[in-house]
Amino acid sequence: MVKNSFISVISQKEKDENKGSAEFQIVSFTNKIRRVTSHLELHRKDYLSQRGLRKILGKRQRLLAYLEKKNKVRYKELISQLDIRKLKTH
Repeated sequence: MVKNSFISVISQKEKDENKGSAEFQIVSFTNKIRRVTSHLELHRKDYLSQRGLRKILGKRQRLLAYLEKKNKVRYKELISQLDIRKLKTH
């Protein structure tokens, strides 16, 4: 498995203080998604990892929708820092 450079958008001090914040959780889920995606490139038939990836994607999508409702400015900053597209919600 190739080590990727994972995102450290949030500083170490903020990590210690705000582990439960929506931004921290979204960054954490994004790192997990990238790690599992690189794993699935090597192991295409790992269906349990595929299921786990879908669950993590759903959690991140719900957190992004929550953050967009509560604070659009922080949402847009986080989307641009993480380089993920805006997720469409119904």
